[in-house]
Amino acid sequence: MGAATFEIVITGTLGPAIAGAFEGFTVSRVEHGRTHLVGPIDDQARLHGLLELLASLNIELVSVNPISPRGAA
Repeated sequence: MGAATFEIVITGTLGPAIAGAFEGFTVSRVEHGRTHLVGPIDDQARLHGLLELLASLNIELVSVNPISPRGAA
């Protein structure tokens, strides 16, 4: 089983050190003060860890959107 691909949308931008915590993610676009990160999430624990990191840094989460399900190309 492969990882599912998600888009995480936040308010603002991420500095290089914080962006490094999102290993495997790419910034797909930055518009209207929002950053879109797209990448694989292997399991619920990884998703919760990333969301907890954003919350601990007071970074506003706009949305979490699945782009492709596990095992899809």
